[in-house]
Amino acid sequence: MYCFRFLRKKKLTSLSTSSFVTLTKHRTLTQTHHNNVIASNKIIANYVRSGDVDSALRVFDSMTVKSTITWNSILAAFAKKHGNFERARQLFEKIPEPNTVSYNIMLACYWHHFGIHNARGFFDRMPVKDIASWNTLISGYTQVGLMDEARRLFEVMPERNCVTWSAMVSGYVACGDLDAAVECFYAAPMRSVITWTAMITGYMKFGRVELAERLFHEMCLKTLVTWNAVIAGYVDNGRAEDGLKLFKTMLETGVKPNNLSLTSVLLGCSDLSALQLGKQVHQLVCKSPLSRDTTAVTSLISMYSKCGDLKDSWELFVQIPRKDVVTWNAMISGYAQHGAGEKALHLFDEMKRENMKPDWITFVAVLLACNHTGLVDLAIQYFNSMVRDFGIKTRPEHYACMVDLLGRAGRLSEAVDMIKGMPFKPHPAIFGTLLGACRIHKNLHMAEFAAKNLLELDPTSATGYVQLANVYAAQNKWEHVARIRRSMKENNVVKSPGYSWIEINNVVHEFRSSDRLHPELVSIHEKLNKLEKKMKLAGYVPDLEFALHDVGEEVKEKLLLWHSEKLAIAFGLLKVPLGVPIRVFKNLRVCGDCHSAIKYISAIEGREIIVRDTTRFHHFKDGFCSCSDYW
Repeated sequence: MYCFRFLRKKKLTSLSTSSFVTLTKHRTLTQTHHNNVIASNKIIANYVRSGDVDSALRVFDSMTVKSTITWNSILAAFAKKHGNFERARQLFEKIPEPNTVSYNIMLACYWHHFGIHNARGFFDRMPVKDIASWNTLISGYTQVGLMDEARRLFEVMPERNCVTWSAMVSGYVACGDLDAAVECFYAAPMRSVITWTAMITGYMKFGRVELAERLFHEMCLKTLVTWNAVIAGYVDNGRAEDGLKLFKTMLETGVKPNNLSLTSVLLGCSDLSALQLGKQVHQLVCKSPLSRDTTAVTSLISMYSKCGDLKDSWELFVQIPRKDVVTWNAMISGYAQHGAGEKALHLFDEMKRENMKPDWITFVAVLLACNHTGLVDLAIQYFNSMVRDFGIKTRPEHYACMVDLLGRAGRLSEAVDMIKGMPFKPHPAIFGTLLGACRIHKNLHMAEFAAKNLLELDPTSATGYVQLANVYAAQNKWEHVARIRRSMKENNVVKSPGYSWIEINNVVHEFRSSDRLHPELVSIHEKLNKLEKKMKLAGYVPDLEFALHDVGEEVKEKLLLWHSEKLAIAFGLLKVPLGVPIRVFKNLRVCGDCHSAIKYISAIEGREIIVRDTTRFHHFKDGFCSCSDYW
């Protein structure tokens, strides 16, 4: 009996051991396959991320066992590449067990290859959908501006997340419906940093800067994109100084800027003519990978030229290895604005030789170059060749250049014919440009025509009233000047005050005409009084035509002496070391008397003086100006 039990026990033990070994082998094999699949999936994913689809395919084809993740990885590689739709579709149909991710990849593939309407057809046929499926379609609709379709989908969604709300807010901002964006933002039960940033961008886009600031300060988490949105918003809304301050705060908090940050900051430096800060930003660029970024270096080129430093602008242009059309435009525009028309046109010819195709902005720069050097007939040739030879449609900016060009040259009738021949409704600035030319040539009849048209298009335009009043004042028609001023008051039109500024040791000093606020005004007036005596001895005669007030000649002379650009230059003479150019910037055009006076000052003081007004740069040296008195 004992022997029987022993034998039975031994048999059972033997059987159990055999089963255990078999089971262990199966588990080990399964685990090995599983590990191999995971490892292969990682390799495929890495190849796909790096753009090496061929290597990813080789790994895929060598796999004996594939998971749905494997199929999805290789499917995503084809779905992303344009022109591979058919290959992606065939691959999708071979997936043994497609999941929601598989369908979402194909949904995005339909959208990118055939547009949102075809994607909708695939979406409606999908047997399984998750929140990502709905978000993909809603994002597609918002990106092409079909907000009504996006809203209808949004309202029937079974579930929403932060991505959904962000897409809706961003979509409404992009299509200009700020009220709907605000409604959506405050209705959102959950808001990601993307949602907050989209709303801040919307407020900035519509000039609601204070509301954008409030949201920014309320945010707990801010990304670089958020900082960029506020900095760019400040600059776009004429508050460049606030933008530059915020940029400094961003750096202090340890956030590293990218090319978009630096582009906005450099634009702010250009607006403020803050050359010293611009140079500091240049150092930041040099210490980062952005030194090889064409966009960042192009922004530096533009900043230097707009701050009056054409030498550094050109040196950067020469060094940049890969120039795009924006780079060429920046340098051509720089030369044009500084009155170096021949250099600008030579660079345009070089651009064409390099087989770089010009765009509409290039031709604005080319026409400006002709304008600032009085090359009227050549400008007409360029204007005609733009459409004929390059297929570039004319824009209001091109016509504004041509009207200005013809007007400055005294060909006012041709300028009017140019306006009448425009293929679109004239912009108010077109008539403002014509009005400025009428003032130069003292053509009262044409000035009244231009002002009438300007004020019909924009009754709130201070330019129309002021320029016409200036034409009347130049001809001593003070009763008409008084009538214009009364009309401005009745229509609540406020003239932007003229002012000039100069940067000294990173501090911007502002001056208004007859300034009474600057702390060093006594020293400035003493300097100007001494200069006035020397200038008169050298032959300077104040041009009283530019003292636009009905007062005596002595008072007019004093008003002219206290023009904002003269105050800024006198301050520069006191503070800027010898050998360093004095750079002054003005928010309006430099007046004729100041232009004449600065030529005398440059000769008497032996200084180079660079003045930027709203039209161009003037480089004064040894009694001459780079514009050759044509501006």
